[in-house]
Amino acid sequence: MTGNHILLFLIVWPMLGGFISFLSGRASKRLRDYVADVVALVELAAVCHCGYFLGHPEASFLRIEGFCALGLSLKLDGFRFVYAVVIAFMWTATTIFSREYLAHYRNRNRYHLFVLMTLGAIMGVFLSANLYTTFIFFEIMSLTSYIMVIQDETRAALRAAETYLAITIIGGMVTLLGLFLLYIQTGTLDMALLPVATASMLNRSELYLAGILIFVGFGAKAAVFPLHVWLPTAHPVAPAPSSALLSGVLTKSGLFGILVLSTGIFLHNALWGLLLLALGICTMVGGAVLALFSVDIKRTLACSSMSQIGFILTGIAMQCFLGEDNALAVRGSMVYMVNHSLVKLVLFLAAGVIHMNLGKLNLNEIRGYGRGKPLLLYVFSMGALGLTGMPLWSGYVGKTLIHESIVEHIHQLHAPEHTGALSELLHSGLFTPENEVFLFQIVEWLFLISGALTVAYMLKLFTALFLTEPPPRHTHSKRAYMSVPSAAVLCLSASILPLLGFFPNRLMDPIGAMGSSFMNGSPHAHPVHYFAWSNLKGAVLTLTLGAAFYFLIVYARLMRCDSEGRRYYVDLWPKWLDLERFLYRPLLTGPLTFLGALFARSADFLCDGLGVWCFSRGLPFLSALFARATSSLLDGPVSWMLARILTKPPSLPSRNRGEGPAKPAEKDSPVSFRTFLPSSLAYSLLTFSLGFLFVLFYLLL
Repeated sequence: MTGNHILLFLIVWPMLGGFISFLSGRASKRLRDYVADVVALVELAAVCHCGYFLGHPEASFLRIEGFCALGLSLKLDGFRFVYAVVIAFMWTATTIFSREYLAHYRNRNRYHLFVLMTLGAIMGVFLSANLYTTFIFFEIMSLTSYIMVIQDETRAALRAAETYLAITIIGGMVTLLGLFLLYIQTGTLDMALLPVATASMLNRSELYLAGILIFVGFGAKAAVFPLHVWLPTAHPVAPAPSSALLSGVLTKSGLFGILVLSTGIFLHNALWGLLLLALGICTMVGGAVLALFSVDIKRTLACSSMSQIGFILTGIAMQCFLGEDNALAVRGSMVYMVNHSLVKLVLFLAAGVIHMNLGKLNLNEIRGYGRGKPLLLYVFSMGALGLTGMPLWSGYVGKTLIHESIVEHIHQLHAPEHTGALSELLHSGLFTPENEVFLFQIVEWLFLISGALTVAYMLKLFTALFLTEPPPRHTHSKRAYMSVPSAAVLCLSASILPLLGFFPNRLMDPIGAMGSSFMNGSPHAHPVHYFAWSNLKGAVLTLTLGAAFYFLIVYARLMRCDSEGRRYYVDLWPKWLDLERFLYRPLLTGPLTFLGALFARSADFLCDGLGVWCFSRGLPFLSALFARATSSLLDGPVSWMLARILTKPPSLPSRNRGEGPAKPAEKDSPVSFRTFLPSSLAYSLLTFSLGFLFVLFYLLL
C-alpha cells in the first residue's frame, strides 16, 4: 500500500462507524444516535483536512496493489475534494435530522448501519482513480443504499425497492460488460490514461459499444431517461433524510461515471455529445413535466431531480461540442451539480418536517401547513429560489453558465471559419452548418422552457404550503414542529444558497474552476458578468414564462373546485404512460425469468465442460470442486425461484400514510422483506445476474 492513508480512512471509517452505531443501538438508542453523529462529524473534519493535500501530488493518491487482481487506486483533486466536502456535509446534516425524524420508526439500528456504509462506499466512488475501483464501490453503494428505500417495509416501499434493485443489478451487469470490453481494447481502466489510450484507436465502433454499455449503469443511477423509473417511486416511500441523499448524492455518483466517459474516453467527441444532448433534453423536459403534474410533494421533488440531472447532462454535452473552448460548460456543470445537491438537501428535509408532523405528502392534505411558520417559510423559500435560478441565489450561476455555453456554441457556428462539429462528423446531408445552428437554437429554447416549468412546479408547491387555506379538519399542534438541532441544520443548509449566489465571482467561480482538471477543461475562461442585463434577461424570461405556465396549466387545468368552492389539485397524468408498470416490469418478470434459468443451465453445462478441460491438465479435484460449487450456486436458487413464482405471491397489507410513522395501525403492520423478497422480481434478477456473470467470465477467459 503506497500513498496517503487518510484517503482510505475516508472510506473505512464510516463503514466501521456503521457497525459501531449498530452495536451501540443494541445497548442504548441515545448512544447510537450520538455515535452516528460523531461518525459523520469526524468524516466531515477529515475531508476538510484533506484540502491541505491539494497541489501536492505525492500526498493526493493511494494505491493498494493486488486487491482483486487489478488493485485499488484512490486520488484527490479539486473536483473530488469539493464533492467529498458536499457528501460529508450532507451526511452530517441528514444524520442529525434523522434523530428526530426517525424517532418513531422501526429498525433504526439497521438504518444507521447501512446509511453509514453507503457513505463509505460513495466516498470510494468519488475518490476512485480508475474505473475498476469506481465499479467496486459503486456496486457496494448500490446494495447498501437499498435499505434506504425499503426502510418502511410497506407495500409501496417493497415495490419501490424491487424497482431500485432491478435497475441496480441490470445496470451493474451491463456496466461490467462494458468495462471488460474497454479493458480488452485499451489495456487500462486508469482515468488519467484513458484519453491517451482511446485517442489512437482506429476502430471507434467497439469503443462506442463499450462506452454505451458503461453508460447504462451510471445513467440508471443518475436517473437519466428512460432509466429514471426508480426515482419517482423510491422518493415518496423512503424516509426524508434518505430522499435527500438519494437525490443529492447518489444520482451524482452516476454523473461521476458519465463525466469520466464524456471528458476522458470521449473527450471533445461531438457524436457522443449528440447522444448526451438528446438524453439530457428528454430527461430535462420529461422530469419537469412529471413534476408539474404530480400532487405528492416528495414525488414532485423526485421528478424535479430527474429534470435537474437533464440540465447537468446538457452542460456535459456542451463540453463535447465546444472542444478546447469548453471552460463555461465545465464550470457550469460543476456548480450546477453542487447547487442541486445542496438545494435538494434543503427541500427534502423541509418536506420531512411536514411529513413527520402530519404523516401526509399529498398536496391536498398538507396545504396551508406552512402558514404561520416563518422558519419553515424561510427554509423552503431558500431552496425553491435556489432551484428556480432566481438571481442572487446559487442556482442562477449554474443556469447562466450552461446557457452561456449554448449561446457561445451558436456564435461559433455562425463564424465563417467554423464548419460545425456534427456536419464534419456526419457526412450525410442531415447536419449542415445551418441545420446545426437551428438545432442548438431549439436546445436553447428547451433549456429556457424547462427552467420555466421548474418555476411553475415550485410555485405550485409554495402556493399549496404557504398561501392556501388549510383543510377544514386540519389541526395545528401546540408543540414545536421541529427540534432545535433540526432547525439549526435546516437554517444552516438554507443560508448557504443565497450566500453562494450573492458572491458568485468570489465563491462559485472558484468552485467551478476546481472541476476543470478532472473534466479536462480549458484553463482560460472569459469572465462572466452575472448581473449584466445580457445574462439577467434569460432569468427574467424564465421567471415570466414560469408564472404564465403556473396560471395557464396548474391553476386553470390541474385544479378543481369542490362543492364549497375550495380549489384542490387533481392528478391528470395518464396511467398508461407509466413505463415501469406497462413496459419494464412485464418485460423483466417474463423473459427475464426464462433467461435466468437458461443462463444457469448453460453455466451448469459449461462447468461440466470446464471440468473435462481441467482434468486433461491434471487438476481433476479442483475442477470437479469448482464445477460442483458453481452448479449448486446457480442451479439451486433458480429451481427454487421457479417453484416460488408458480404460486401466488403473498398478499401485502397496506399502510395508511396519513397515520404517519408515529401512529401505525395494528392491522397495517409492515411486512418483513426477508419473507417477501425471495418471491419477488429482485430474486429473479439476482439469479439472472449470477448466471450471466459466470457465462461472461467463461467467454472472456
